[in-house]
Amino acid sequence: MLFERTGILLILTFIMTRIPLFRNLLDRKMTVGSIIYFSCVFGLFGILGAYAGVVIEDDKIMNAFWVNRLTPDQALAHSALVGVVMGGLMGGPIVGIGAGLITGAHQLYMGGLTGLAGGIAAPLTGVVAGGIARFFSQERIIAPFKALFIGMFMPILLMQLMLVCITPPEEAIPLVDFIGIPMVLVNSVSIAIVTTMLRVALSEQERAAAHETQRALSIAEAALPQLKEGLSFESAKAVANLLARELKASAVAITDTQQILAHGGTGATLMMPGEPIKSDLSRKAIQTGELQIADRRELIQPYHAALGAAIIVPLFEGGKVAGLLKLYYKRPQEIRQVDIVLAQGLGRLISYQLTMAKHEKLANLMKEAELNVLHAQINPHFLFNTLNTIISLIRMNPDLARHVTTQLGTFMRLNLKITASRLITIRQELDLLNAYLEIMKVRFDDQFTISTDIDPGVESHLIPPCTIQPLAENSIVHGLQHRTCGGLIHIAVKKDDGKIRISVEDNGVGIPEDLLGKLGNTQMSGSHGNGIGLYNINQRLISLFGPESALAIANKPEGGCIISFTIPVSSAEGSEQA
Repeated sequence: MLFERTGILLILTFIMTRIPLFRNLLDRKMTVGSIIYFSCVFGLFGILGAYAGVVIEDDKIMNAFWVNRLTPDQALAHSALVGVVMGGLMGGPIVGIGAGLITGAHQLYMGGLTGLAGGIAAPLTGVVAGGIARFFSQERIIAPFKALFIGMFMPILLMQLMLVCITPPEEAIPLVDFIGIPMVLVNSVSIAIVTTMLRVALSEQERAAAHETQRALSIAEAALPQLKEGLSFESAKAVANLLARELKASAVAITDTQQILAHGGTGATLMMPGEPIKSDLSRKAIQTGELQIADRRELIQPYHAALGAAIIVPLFEGGKVAGLLKLYYKRPQEIRQVDIVLAQGLGRLISYQLTMAKHEKLANLMKEAELNVLHAQINPHFLFNTLNTIISLIRMNPDLARHVTTQLGTFMRLNLKITASRLITIRQELDLLNAYLEIMKVRFDDQFTISTDIDPGVESHLIPPCTIQPLAENSIVHGLQHRTCGGLIHIAVKKDDGKIRISVEDNGVGIPEDLLGKLGNTQMSGSHGNGIGLYNINQRLISLFGPESALAIANKPEGGCIISFTIPVSSAEGSEQA
């Protein structure tokens, strides 16, 4: 009979494990309010266990289903300690004591032979169960077989108190013999069953959380690449349609701070891209940066008969609200807590991607500005030398001065044209080089000759502007500066093993050994300009193609030096024009 009646309480317990508020206890995040709440819940469970008990009178079992107050000669076999033990195991000593005091007070109220012993045993049980919970604190839910053994000791404690409290003792011993074993078995088995229920509830909770997390990550993985360029009509449309397919929402919209960018799902025909934001909740979300929930149809935009509620999540870019993610539902009842958490998570992921896209744009702009500065640093060095040459030729050889002036105009026109681009064709760079060499031949007369070795088909590949010409200038002005004749400069552009290798070599004086490791990597303030020129070229190559394309500078055994670099064919292919 006691097993049957306790089974009803176990069914009630199973129903309670389906309640979200009760499941919060599984997280063991106890506050003052939750301690009071759960003390009352488990105390009430103990009271129900007493009312569902079996009345014993003169060694006879009373069949009454609902137990009333007992007479002085009646005893009660019950499962009231199940609630107290579970309160202690789940909520710790404080919840255990609270549930024990409530259950114990009710035992005293019930009276009878077992009233005083039950009133003392219940709080003690709560203390002991809470202490055991501290001992097994590493386990979120104690294992059922452990709970089975713990549940045996609590009724034994009650039996011992009954032997002490019931007078005369000769009445206590037969009563304990009669109800002891049934109470031990019922209470211990019930506690083991309840812990099993809680472990199942926890497992379900964790599986649900894992499923939602996996779903959110899958959605984010598909949505985030669309936002690499920030919020736009195209990116918002792709993300809105994706979320409308993957989420349980009826519709999804994405906005910036002024207008609707895209709307997917129900009501899409009513929402034209570019429509201004009109709803008060949307404007409030933009102003406060806080999530808003619309629970009435008139609070959402668009006004559609099939849309009756919405979750409005602000999207941030660089710490400021950049737009909104809006999830629409048919009824407010469809908005679950898991949907709110999922919407917040998606909002944070999208905000992170928008911020990263903004930072990437700023980094690219800074890199472009840096490259423009590097271009500007190279040109004046050549310009001033050429102007000095023209000045010296004006009186001695006006025709030659006119020729140099024409070549300088050609060089400057090409320079201005190509330096507007990050990459130009090798053909354009060679045209710039030829204009430069025409000027150098006049300046240095027949002091050097230039040879080239250009592989067929490489001239259409791309290269950073003003790259080969400064290397040739370095060889002429510095490598061959002490040669009055017989100078040689060889320029090669070769395609090999998926790369284009460009080299400029001379038979000049070479580079001092103490400078070889510094040129191109640091600015050489005392090297008459050649150091900063090589440094600028090297930094542009590294910025555009990575460290593997950096300048390689070496002296040749027979004299002179060779400067080379490589560009991946995949990066160099194209037909971009300056």
